Amino acid sequence: MKVVKIVSFLVILAVLAGVSVYHFGTKVASDKMIDYVSKELENSGESERIKETIQGDPQLQQFIKEGAQDVDESTLPFTTKEEAAKTIIKKMGMTELQSIQSQVKDGVTAEEKQEILNKVESKLTEEEILALKVLAYKELNQ
Repeated sequence: MKVVKIVSFLVILAVLAGVSVYHFGTKVASDKMIDYVSKELENSGESERIKETIQGDPQLQQFIKEGAQDVDESTLPFTTKEEAAKTIIKKMGMTELQSIQSQVKDGVTAEEKQEILNKVESKLTEEEILALKVLAYKELNQ
């Protein structure tokens, strides 16, 4: 009977340790990925190119502007670029994001833009999209 108690305790301990490692391990990996992507965007000048692309596209500007003004930020699911990146990576996945990046790298047609927006809208909630619009609006109007 004593052996059964010890084995049960060890199994429970192993399960708790596994869950803890999974939970905190994915958080640490996600944080490192966010830091890397953020630094890469800044260092490569990609963020400036993105701003220029948005500023040169009235349709995209209108999309960002819709609802981004006069929003109570305390109701948004995230308010920083880091939180936004974590949410996007979690919901869409790195493979999907890399696919979108390679697709837009050489420019996209109006049909392709709509296809990308549909993908994003299917993966994110309305509140998350609104939070992204608010962040983009702030970034463009600094």
